[in-house]
Amino acid sequence: MAVFDIALPVAIGCDHAGFEYKTKIVPWLNQKGLQVNDCGTYAADSVDYPDYVHPVALSVEKQESSFGILICGTGNGVCMTANKHAGIRAGLCWATDIAKLIRQHNNANIICIPARFVALPYAQDMIEAFMATAFEGGRHQNRINKMNC
Repeated sequence: MAVFDIALPVAIGCDHAGFEYKTKIVPWLNQKGLQVNDCGTYAADSVDYPDYVHPVALSVEKQESSFGILICGTGNGVCMTANKHAGIRAGLCWATDIAKLIRQHNNANIICIPARFVALPYAQDMIEAFMATAFEGGRHQNRINKMNC
């Protein structure tokens, strides 16, 4: 059973530091039969990451995309920006166990990847773990209910 609605596309965005990974991840997702909403950037030139984070977060927030993937150098900037949106729970991942836990415990709907600190195959492993892991609910839902200000 799919954890995310695979009838909806996956939203992906990055800055210049994540551009190379995005160019590999998009066709990889397509090979898995997933549609991708590529929100940019579309070149390796220096850009401001919020310009590409907001469209991903809005797409997930409006349920136009099943989940989001954001990639930058450290993953921190994209994560902080995405989490400004109501209904977004973006998690920074550097290990597959973290990718699973942000789904199980935090019901994350965007995974943030630090391209300068994880190899591409490992980033793909984290995305796989994220996509395959369900939210546990229960006591974790109580905590999520307290997140919004």
